[in-house]
Amino acid sequence: MMAALYAAAALAEIAGCFAFWAWWKQGASALWLVPGTVSLIAFGWLLALTPADAAGRSYAAYGGVYIVASLLWLWLAEGQAPRLTDLAGAALALAGAGVILWGARAA
Repeated sequence: MMAALYAAAALAEIAGCFAFWAWWKQGASALWLVPGTVSLIAFGWLLALTPADAAGRSYAAYGGVYIVASLLWLWLAEGQAPRLTDLAGAALALAGAGVILWGARAA
């Protein structure tokens, strides 16, 4: 369930940010800001649902998922294949997220 929440949060955040990017950087209609804002609200709500013992830990672990989702967006939505160094960095970020989420906890 946690992986699905992080994935949904990442999609909502990237879609929302892309809507703002398209308006600001690519001259898209200001109407793009409406779904962008809704998407960013959904992102905040979804991330708040993640089951972690502390918000900061949840956000830190989410960072690794966000990096992978951003590279998928780069490839699927923008048509640019990730470089080998992108993939290596994403693997390191996911490993770090796993350490944060599942590392040893004080009793």
